[in-house]
Amino acid sequence: QVQLAESGGGLVQAGGSLRLSCAASGFTFSRYAMGWFRQAPGKEREFVAGISWSGISKYYADSMKGRFTISRENAKNTVYLQMNSLNPEDTAVYYCATGTQGVVTDERLYDYWGQGTQVTVSS
Repeated sequence: QVQLAESGGGLVQAGGSLRLSCAASGFTFSRYAMGWFRQAPGKEREFVAGISWSGISKYYADSMKGRFTISRENAKNTVYLQMNSLNPEDTAVYYCATGTQGVVTDERLYDYWGQGTQVTVSS
């Protein structure tokens, strides 16, 4: 079955960096787009970044542009999210997701989700 396992979250000071990983299994990873989403306490889940199956096309939410970088290694069935210049507003549970052929920002179009990894940014 499809499994997505996020890791790399933790506590970081404002201005710091974290690199999240999502290890995938149970499907042909190289054929699917991947997305990162996040959900802060009391807020709806929101799109963070997405990457095409080839890794050539990348999309970011406006507030993440220039700070976050999504990448993937198809040989390792892993997608990454490098997060720099973190601020307290980035505190959330971060999820990776898949199930689409192309990159989409609508979470309803993703079929499979990981359990999430907590990112906490202190001021």
